Amino acid sequence: MKTRQKIIKTATRMFNEHGYNAINLFELSNKLGISRGNLTYHFNDKSSLLRAISDEMWNKIEEERSKTIQLPSFENLHNEVQLYYKFQKEYAFVFTDPNVISQPFIRKKFREMTNKTIADIKAGIAFSINAGNVVEETVPGTYNNIAFITWMLAFYWHAQKEICDMYKDVDGEKIIWSFMLPHFTEKGKASFIKFFGEDYFNEVSEKFDINLTNYITF
Repeated sequence: MKTRQKIIKTATRMFNEHGYNAINLFELSNKLGISRGNLTYHFNDKSSLLRAISDEMWNKIEEERSKTIQLPSFENLHNEVQLYYKFQKEYAFVFTDPNVISQPFIRKKFREMTNKTIADIKAGIAFSINAGNVVEETVPGTYNNIAFITWMLAFYWHAQKEICDMYKDVDGEKIIWSFMLPHFTEKGKASFIKFFGEDYFNEVSEKFDINLTNYITF
């Protein structure tokens, strides 16, 4: 592995474990077993290193997205959600560290990817309606909101798992589908079951408990 790539890989791991601000270039060079001068030959400061890590992450995401079938489908949305889960783990600090998210070039890329992802989800819903798998919107704004929630869960599921024990073992993708399934036609449900299976369909969401005594704490 070339020195530049080794620096990016090691820095990503250390930033994930300790946080972006907690690691300086001297500590990073010690971990790598190289001089600080050798490190700064490739990256003269942490900002340029962060930009390189960010570029690597977004390039990988775009490369993976380009491999999926672009026609809106259950499979495409499933692949999209799993893709973001994968990169949230690999580059966790980019999604969770406020010191990183506040960087202008990070925020710009997040906005671009957010707009693209939400547009793709809306296209998937529109395609499903036209294909007869999803009913037409009965309350204006419903599908726009579902598209936004789907993006939010896909982008930040890993981050919330770190702070919310209640949903630590919950499958975030099943939550996404639980928002959509009430709007499926019978044809849509059949198509969903054909792709995911009967067991997955039945496990998408837990039935809500309406017993008030389980919630009242006073």
